[in-house]
Amino acid sequence: MADMSGVEVTVDAPPRVNGEAPSPLVAKMARLAELLAGDTRVAQAADVVTRPHPLLVAVLREGAVVVAAPAEVWDRGRELLKPYASRFAEGSAMLVLIGYPESVDLAQAMNRGLASIVTATPSADELFLAGTRAFELIEAKSRAEMRQKSLTRYRYELGELVNIARAMTTERDVNKLLGVILEKSRFVTGADAGSIYVVEEEASAADSGAGPESRVRGPMLRFKLSQNESVHYDSREFTMPISNRSIAGGAVVAKKPINIEDAYDIPAGAPYGFDRRFDEKIGYRTKSMLTVPLISQRDEVIGVIQLINKKKDPEKKLFTKEDVEEQVIPFDQRSEELLGMVAAQAGASLENALLYEEIRKLFDGFVRASVEAIESRDPTTSGHSRRVADLTVSLAKVVDAHAQGPYRDAHFTREDLRELEYASLLHDFGKIGVREKVLVKAKKLYEDKLTQIRARFDFVSRSLEADVLRRKLVAIERGAPKADLDALDRELAARRAELDEAWAIIEHANEPTVLAAGDFAKIEQLAKETYFDLRGDMRFLLEEDEAVALSVKRGSLTAKEYDEITSHVVHTFKFLSQIPWGKQFRRVPQIAGAHHERLNGTGYPNRLRAEEIPVQSKMMSISDIFDALTASDRPYKKAVPVERAVDILEYGVKDQHLDPELVRIFREARVWDRIP
Repeated sequence: MADMSGVEVTVDAPPRVNGEAPSPLVAKMARLAELLAGDTRVAQAADVVTRPHPLLVAVLREGAVVVAAPAEVWDRGRELLKPYASRFAEGSAMLVLIGYPESVDLAQAMNRGLASIVTATPSADELFLAGTRAFELIEAKSRAEMRQKSLTRYRYELGELVNIARAMTTERDVNKLLGVILEKSRFVTGADAGSIYVVEEEASAADSGAGPESRVRGPMLRFKLSQNESVHYDSREFTMPISNRSIAGGAVVAKKPINIEDAYDIPAGAPYGFDRRFDEKIGYRTKSMLTVPLISQRDEVIGVIQLINKKKDPEKKLFTKEDVEEQVIPFDQRSEELLGMVAAQAGASLENALLYEEIRKLFDGFVRASVEAIESRDPTTSGHSRRVADLTVSLAKVVDAHAQGPYRDAHFTREDLRELEYASLLHDFGKIGVREKVLVKAKKLYEDKLTQIRARFDFVSRSLEADVLRRKLVAIERGAPKADLDALDRELAARRAELDEAWAIIEHANEPTVLAAGDFAKIEQLAKETYFDLRGDMRFLLEEDEAVALSVKRGSLTAKEYDEITSHVVHTFKFLSQIPWGKQFRRVPQIAGAHHERLNGTGYPNRLRAEEIPVQSKMMSISDIFDALTASDRPYKKAVPVERAVDILEYGVKDQHLDPELVRIFREARVWDRIP
């Protein structure tokens, strides 16, 4: 009989076996059952005596069972005990043998559930003591198993807490971290839903929905996000004052958890209440709630976790009110403890993430202010640094996704891209060390120099006029014919025409275009022309530095000025190296300082070879040249069409200046079209 619950023994007549009178052994077990049933101590313990088989007596107590069997059953009828084998093994049943078996391995027998052996004709006391000892063994084993389960559960929870701590400490993005915190909090407590809030020192007018004149000041709670396993809905951020009127606000004010068994039945006298309208809107039933503040290392509340509806079975969904009534239970003490542990780690992680966010914003602000300072000195290149940064970061993303070629193993993390963005934004930072007139020089001559030359030409013109007039006066005094006077006028007109032609040559040469060989010869000739100043000293029509500037074959800069401009890279590296960028952004100076290096070693300032140039700098070189060519805000040149700019990049490849693979990727991916 496999049913171990059995039935209460009837002691009026011993049970028969196969319709025959009981054997002596069966009769002995019937008397033993009668003896136990009549023992007041057994009755007092509320034990139930049953006969699952004529040769077995079982005593039941709160799910545990002690089976008494003759020694003969152990020797020759052990199959009668098979229905109890699993319970013997798990420790919820024990065996008492009546009489000593013929042969027994006690160690093996005890492993199979043997509690004790009594005499063949035991007394009531002997039976009671054997049964008591058997139940004590069952209870002891049960306690040991419970301790083991608790230890296993503790180890599991500890492992999960370690995993949670690791997940929190490795996430620096505040919004993603808040999602991790809420998800892990729900996981360890079995909560169906939850929300998370962040304390803000001041709510802006935009947050409060009012104008600037009614800006709300003081700390506020910003609702950041929510999660719900059963109901999906869209939520958006909002702010609310910190006060006891809300449950989340009450947790902030008290700096303590608030545990509510039923949000629809909040105890009388509680300062906070629960608004059911949101539940009604989304078709949900909020019942049990656990709200815990997130406290920083400075003992300041920086956020709140609010969990909703702890479930018996975390896998179940709460679709109906019946589901809620069946599944939802209050958050117990262990849930509070676990959430407290998560909240402690979450508070530290959130504080660090917020601090990291502040530092990031500080860096961003510094970088953008630096770029603005640079571009304010040279308004003609306004926006160049931002465009170069966008192009370079976009190119890096394409390279990162490239699965073939020499850069198939090049990968850029989010922090790598941030580092590259900073380096690109600050690649011209050293221009702050370049003289402003050189930096903004649009033509070969500075404006004041051109003015001086114009004044010099005007002086020469007036001097010629004065000389001719003087000579005409002398001619008139000596009675010279009109033809002589006309000759002097023609001489003055010719000299003035020469001056006008010379001035036209200077104006033409002053433009930052490619200077033709003939123009260069004319400038050389003009540089040899002389005149006499007011003191009578002979001077050159063009001074040496002016002739040098006008003789620049390409662009507007002299060799000396070009060296001064190129020195900005040295200044960039020097200035950026003074900034404590930290481990993440430590390569910013090197990346920014190498964007003018060329693959064949002809670049500046260090003439690095291809293998010595960081790949980030190679990408920035392409972006820098492309933007300089296509920029439409340069007053000294017209914007080059995109396709022409790409052709010029290809020339850079042929000259071994630019990386061929990166230029190919840049061209094929049309990186410029990826910029918003």
